[in-house]
Amino acid sequence: MRGALLLLMLCYGSALRAEPASGAGGSSAGTGTPGRVRGDDCTASPSAPRDAVHEERTSACAQSPDEIIEWRDWDPSVFAQAHRERKLVLLNLEAVWCHWCHVMAERTYSRADIRRFISAHFIAVKVDQDARPDLATRYRDYGWPATIVLDADGNDIAKRAGYLAPETMSRLLAAVHADPTPEPAARPFDPGPPSTSPLLSEALRAELHARHLRAFDEARGGLRTVQKYLDRDSVELSLVRAGGGDVNEAAMARRTLDAARALLDPAWGGFYQYSTGGQWQRPHFEKLMKVQAGYLRSYALAHALWRRDDDLATMREVVRYVDAFLTAPDGGFHVSQDADLVPGEHAAEYFALDDTARRALGVPRVDRQRYARENGWMIEALGVAYESTGDHGLLARALRAADWVRANLRTADGGFRHDDADLDGAYLADNLAMARALLQLHRVTGERAHLVDARLAAEHIIANFVQGPGGVLSVRSSHGPLAPHFDTEDNIGVARFFNLLAHYTGEPRHRAAAEVALRFLATDRVALRRMTEPGILLAEREYANLPTHLTLVAPKGDEGAGSNASALHAAMLRVPGFYKRVEWWDVREGALPNPDVTYPQLARPAGFVCTSQVCSVPLFAPADIAQFIERRLPAPAQPPGAVEPAAAPAFPRPAAG
Repeated sequence: MRGALLLLMLCYGSALRAEPASGAGGSSAGTGTPGRVRGDDCTASPSAPRDAVHEERTSACAQSPDEIIEWRDWDPSVFAQAHRERKLVLLNLEAVWCHWCHVMAERTYSRADIRRFISAHFIAVKVDQDARPDLATRYRDYGWPATIVLDADGNDIAKRAGYLAPETMSRLLAAVHADPTPEPAARPFDPGPPSTSPLLSEALRAELHARHLRAFDEARGGLRTVQKYLDRDSVELSLVRAGGGDVNEAAMARRTLDAARALLDPAWGGFYQYSTGGQWQRPHFEKLMKVQAGYLRSYALAHALWRRDDDLATMREVVRYVDAFLTAPDGGFHVSQDADLVPGEHAAEYFALDDTARRALGVPRVDRQRYARENGWMIEALGVAYESTGDHGLLARALRAADWVRANLRTADGGFRHDDADLDGAYLADNLAMARALLQLHRVTGERAHLVDARLAAEHIIANFVQGPGGVLSVRSSHGPLAPHFDTEDNIGVARFFNLLAHYTGEPRHRAAAEVALRFLATDRVALRRMTEPGILLAEREYANLPTHLTLVAPKGDEGAGSNASALHAAMLRVPGFYKRVEWWDVREGALPNPDVTYPQLARPAGFVCTSQVCSVPLFAPADIAQFIERRLPAPAQPPGAVEPAAAPAFPRPAAG
């Protein structure tokens, strides 16, 4: 499943092993400038109002030289130094929005004895995990903060998840210094050889389906985990099956979507990352772009299926928050907002306040980095929301962000850089997120320029990350001795993107790239590693079936008397489900990129719908599109208690610029 369960122990107070998770961040940590931890007596005063959006938390305490941790950036020179000095490498992988990362800095790394021991026996490295997608993906199992000890050759010696109290850290450091033998749990996951087929065996498919059902929390919604959150792939799989008439899956999706609204910030909108204690009412207050994009996309898919006003209102609240806090004035989206007003201090009382009372105290820090990955996530989500609502403001936001990323983060060959420090598009996540976003923009606008750019990003992925039959790498080249690795979430995303892209382009190499990812996923060792992996079921289902194909044949930009081309296109976009191929053919642009269906040229705009079994006659009215779909495809299952939708609330207008 997306985020390998997204159990979201990214930032938590237990040393127990966490399931894989994803997050967002970006800060001065890991930028190459050594930092210093605060002394024990360095406690920031929370009494004065603060605008933490612009605040940098620094120490004013004098420390003796032997009490300083010189934090290094992640760089090959770290391991060269470790060889020369016969030291181990201590990696502090943190997130700038993470409460327990702040607490660990205050309570653990501030201890003089720990600082002295680290300085004497380790090369200390601190990295903001969202600034380095390669490290974030490799160590996602261990949440944030993650504490990793490596030898000079880059082998993992010990790995710990979450907050480590000073006593626990002292014992760990002393133990690995005395005996640097790798712990059994530190061994990297071996995916084994890939499957000979991109399709799942019947037994594996049945087991994954059973796990999907068993993982659902019938009493509370969501997954049966201590952390409660909306898992994107689980909900999407349920929505797909509900669209095919499965009443049980409809109820599962509805239960989760309704329960997850408890994580919606009542004052500012936007979703908190997750809740603890197996319930939805104990949130951790960080707000990540990946969370906002994932929830917006999920509620948009649900709205397209059921047309419920509560889903539309939830989408509006996400957009309201992103507009206010995570949108850059000159284009693009920021990364995250901190869980704490004062780093390291719980903020439940603060987030219980209304907008006016909060702002009187200050605003939690917003990470103003702009990464291609986070922008791609939100651009795609806005495009999906536009399909469901037809709100042109949503599309305008997506296009504006895409223009900024193209202008600032595109490589010479059409790939995408993470940020200014990534000179050549070294990370799969950025290229995949933007490729998906551009394909979505092509679908909702009909403009071929977006498809051209999606294809260029796809070629960058094939050239740099697709490795024969073995899977798709998450990073092209390692920084230091770490070997590139394969990630389940990344391969699910690659399989789904390249399979859909192949239907638009007709390129066998795009279909082949999807098959490489699917063969990695279609083994018991990979597919059954987690409690549930619904994303694998989605990827295989799409690969094994044709998307619903909707084509508008009409001149673009011709909305004269009697023309209803835009209305026909909007009706096509409203067809429920993500797995569809929507094209706008203007004969003046030449043949479609994949002209696998021959369409007549008529005197007025006409729509055509092809399912896996039949194509329609020309359809001239928007209502004809929906009627053909209703006749040819199963009626979607309605969740229990379904009601007729109310009038749709309006989305806020996007900022000018």
